Amino acid sequence: MATLSLSRRVRRTPFSDGVEAAGVKGYTVYNRMLLATVFRSVVEDYRHLKQAVQVWDVACERQIEIGGPNAARLMQMLTPRDLRDMQPGQCCYVPIVDETGGMLNDPVALKLAEDRWWISIADSDLLLWVKGIVFGFRLDVLVDEPDVHPLAVQGPKADKLMARIFGDGVRDLRFFRFDWFDFQGTSMVVARSGYSKQGGFEIYCNGAANGMPLWHALMEAGADLDVHAGCPNLIERIEGGLLSYGNDMTRENTPHEAGLGRFCSTRTAIGCVGRDALLRVAREGPVQQIRPIAIAGDFPPCDRAWPLMAGELRVGQVTSAAASPDFDTGAAIGMVRMTHWNAGTALTVVTPDGPRTATVQDRFWT
Repeated sequence: MATLSLSRRVRRTPFSDGVEAAGVKGYTVYNRMLLATVFRSVVEDYRHLKQAVQVWDVACERQIEIGGPNAARLMQMLTPRDLRDMQPGQCCYVPIVDETGGMLNDPVALKLAEDRWWISIADSDLLLWVKGIVFGFRLDVLVDEPDVHPLAVQGPKADKLMARIFGDGVRDLRFFRFDWFDFQGTSMVVARSGYSKQGGFEIYCNGAANGMPLWHALMEAGADLDVHAGCPNLIERIEGGLLSYGNDMTRENTPHEAGLGRFCSTRTAIGCVGRDALLRVAREGPVQQIRPIAIAGDFPPCDRAWPLMAGELRVGQVTSAAASPDFDTGAAIGMVRMTHWNAGTALTVVTPDGPRTATVQDRFWT
């Protein structure tokens, strides 16, 4: 099997030493940084995530910091979600779109102050788009990538572990809220959020030099909780319908096609650069949309889009798929045309190992 040749273009993270010591078995590249994909096995990692607590190196979720008098205006230009009522200390999932309404990213935005925001991005060069908007509209704002590196703590025992490091006050954080907490004399943002359905937190590690001290502190404090190094788990995210930008949707898709219409306040999000295009989409409705798909039988890893067929007619594609042990099915995410997206519709998915029976579901599994 070919290996990935590393260079300075693929960056290590402040936690990479800990990830390697924990026995990482696979990586992907995300925002030009290393992101672990498996430690023991995908299934073992899945089981452990649902039962205990894991520490994830997600420093690849780079931060774009926006600061200055026009910061709030710039944020609203980027997204069709109406951010006027967003308060400091709040996180919001914000689809970012271009002038055609196509999705450029689906990050979480953190409002640090009225004139200061972080955008915790998915895998795309969003920084370049943001800088282009600033230059083109001559906005009074500074845009930069701060020395901030997310570390996630996920799983049912996350609250107990986090309280041992940051104090019991961390337990009071509501979902998609954050506050500042001290770690060895450094103030860090801690949010109740994360890329799993098992509950947990994301620590925005302030300063690369604090990376391994924070990693070691969590591992030592969680020894009796069966803490392990982990990573976003393919099976668990598909069960929960957590979308992956670049896999399940791209710039060719609108938020409505990605099933994110509820995050689009297009009529009131005045200033969004893609607003006019999305108003048309909202009025007419999407012709295709993300749907959960159950697949019968075994199938290989899904490393490319698999056609979804209704007889001889292609009606969509499967974009992510994995065997779900807890639900005893092949769980998948697919983009399906409106003519065939109703729950219960029987289709055929064409995998590299041959066709498999597929059925559109009414909801994701968790």
